[in-house]
Amino acid sequence: MKYTYRIEELDCPHCAAKVEEAINKLDGVEKANVNYLSEKIVVVSEMDEDDLFENIVKIAKRVEPDAVVTR
Repeated sequence: MKYTYRIEELDCPHCAAKVEEAINKLDGVEKANVNYLSEKIVVVSEMDEDDLFENIVKIAKRVEPDAVVTR
C-alpha cells in the first residue's frame, strides 16, 4: 500500500533525510521518501497503517522534536 503524510516544522533538508533513512529501515517498508519542500512523506509499505503512522511520528519526533506529522 502507498501512504502519504504531511510533515511540518522540519528545520532543514538534512533532518528530512534522517527521517527518510530511519523510515526506510523499518521492517515492512519497501520505500519511503520525505520531501522537505513539499512537506510530504510518501511510503510504500506492507505494515498496518496505524503501526506505520505511529512509527513515523516517533521517528520524526526523535529527529526533530517540534515536527508534526498528520494523515
